[in-house]
Amino acid sequence: MLGSLTILLLCQLAGEVVVRLLGLPLPGPVVGMVILFLGLVIRGRVPTTMEQSVRAILGNFALLFIPASVGVMVHLAAIWAEILPITAAVLGSTVATIVVAGRLMQALSRHKREDAA
Repeated sequence: MLGSLTILLLCQLAGEVVVRLLGLPLPGPVVGMVILFLGLVIRGRVPTTMEQSVRAILGNFALLFIPASVGVMVHLAAIWAEILPITAAVLGSTVATIVVAGRLMQALSRHKREDAA
């Protein structure tokens, strides 16, 4: 398990290094996930120890929301002061995500039907 966690952290570190060196406008952990994904694709499978480590992390995932929740409570007055723009942004991005996902699904379904025919 320690080896798997080390690999996960090294991929995150590699992502941070790549982002800093290339000046990419992406978070380092996202690039690190891509590096991890490519490594797993090349390997052809997810090692059992890594799967167990990830399951343990996901099992305690709710703990990661505690700092965000505390931040919301600390800054509740500022959030209420900007509630309309925040609500508009959340609703707008939700609708946009649903529309884009739906259109993408339609396009992929149509493409799959054409390939099957």
